[in-house]
Amino acid sequence: MSRIRAKDTKPELLVRKFLFANGLRYRLHNTKLPGKPDITLGKYHTVIFVNGCFWHGHQSCKYFVLPKTRSEWWKNKIKDTNARDRKSLEELKELGWNTMIVWECELKPDKRASTLYHLLEHITRKNN
Repeated sequence: MSRIRAKDTKPELLVRKFLFANGLRYRLHNTKLPGKPDITLGKYHTVIFVNGCFWHGHQSCKYFVLPKTRSEWWKNKIKDTNARDRKSLEELKELGWNTMIVWECELKPDKRASTLYHLLEHITRKNN
């Protein structure tokens, strides 16, 4: 697990490159906000979390399969991650931030374009 990246993952880089190419500027991993969002768009008062399906327990996703070994440990680890995610989202909403979650499975080649354009539309619509 020490080799698993927390920052600069492939899904995160895809989202960042898309946003930058479309003229949006952002901050990365803002430590001043709850949950340390992956992307913070200050102008739009929006934060984006790019979640891995396995690590964040994406329900009804084919990429989230609980391991057969140490199942109970993994179940607890993912449950704790979900609780931490929910708490961070609640705190951000209380602070007035718009929150968005992009799942790893939504960035697979067959869904990538629609997901990214939906993301862009959602961000810019909130501001106008």
